[in-house]
Amino acid sequence: MFYRRKFYIVKGEFVEIFNRHFNETNLPNQLKYGSRLVGRWMKDNGDDTTEVFALWEYDSYEDYVEIESKIRSDQAQLKRIHDWYEKHGGREHVLKEYILEMRNEALESTVTGTKSHMNK
Repeated sequence: MFYRRKFYIVKGEFVEIFNRHFNETNLPNQLKYGSRLVGRWMKDNGDDTTEVFALWEYDSYEDYVEIESKIRSDQAQLKRIHDWYEKHGGREHVLKEYILEMRNEALESTVTGTKSHMNK
């Protein structure tokens, strides 16, 4: 199995908009191509920012790469994302003013000896 964490720091005023975009636009497209969402959570940082992160599961790193390639080639989805950014002032504006940090990280298990946590 391959796991990744998508991580964001979002200004408080933008969290609801950001979460709606995920649920209505990004999640359906990820699922359409085979991504499996383990869960998505958020935590108030107490400084008018919120940490939002999702854990995703794939059968292998190669499957992840293949799924991401399909997602990035979906022209209708790219247009939906572009239109969403434009609605909120453009991509550069959103990334400068509302989404203060974002990371896409591979995760490695620290559990050994159990079948459910071992690579297939």
